[in-house]
Amino acid sequence: MFGLTDFHRIFTLLTDKLGRWVRQFILLLPNMIMAVLILVITYFVARLVRRVVSNLLPRVSHSATLNNLVITITYVGVLLVGLFFTLEVLSLDKTVTSLLAGVGIIGLALGFAFQDIAANFISGIIIAIQRPFTVGDVIQTESYFGTIESINLRTLDLRQVTGELVRVPNRKVFESSVINYTVTTHRRVDVECGVTYDTDLEKTRDVVLDCMRGFPNLLTDRPVEVMFTGFGESSIDFTLRFWIPYRKQVDYVGAKSEAIMRIKRAFDKVGIVIPFPIRTLDISPELLEEISKKMVRE
Repeated sequence: MFGLTDFHRIFTLLTDKLGRWVRQFILLLPNMIMAVLILVITYFVARLVRRVVSNLLPRVSHSATLNNLVITITYVGVLLVGLFFTLEVLSLDKTVTSLLAGVGIIGLALGFAFQDIAANFISGIIIAIQRPFTVGDVIQTESYFGTIESINLRTLDLRQVTGELVRVPNRKVFESSVINYTVTTHRRVDVECGVTYDTDLEKTRDVVLDCMRGFPNLLTDRPVEVMFTGFGESSIDFTLRFWIPYRKQVDYVGAKSEAIMRIKRAFDKVGIVIPFPIRTLDISPELLEEISKKMVRE
């Protein structure tokens, strides 16, 4: 049976337990007030630091994506420092140690699980810092050619000349060779052509150079060159080389098209022939006689 003595003993135990809790709470009350103050101060300090970094960072870096990343990391870092100080004030040292160990283990696990994403992310940060190209540049990677529309921390959006939008992982861009056609703002145009074997080559060169006079947007500080490159199957081949200002792909394509039309008009005026491909068939007399007999029978 549950007697009065048992009830008194239980009541005494509960009273002692509550009394110890109250005494511990009173002892911890200054630390708790200090912890709350630290959290409040940390919050306002983090906002202040974020505002200062937001104002100063654009002067150093022009990448909005990288700036936002640095601002966020700074803000979260200040909050974490304040949280660790708060736990230290509350004498929760073991909790701090456990949190740090847990963060390390989680970071290691995520690093192995998402190593491709991490590689793209780190490559994006390096690209944003080094800035080998910017939005609007015309670049060529190992597989793609087009204009950069945006640079993110994980991918690079590339608009190809045929209109397709390609999202290239930053790791692929960082690890492969990249040609930036917009850096120098100049580009050489090569036009390949050929003339028949009986054509006067000096006259051909003079005609081609003469047809390039008054060419639109031609860079005069670079010479126009006509170089004969080899003996083809039915023609003597040459290459016309000249330089133009380059801002976008249409500048290059338009200049090459204009040069081809000028060469064709100039050759037509002076009678220079651009030969068709020629194939010679060698037929033995026996086979030719057999074909003739079949044609006569038919």
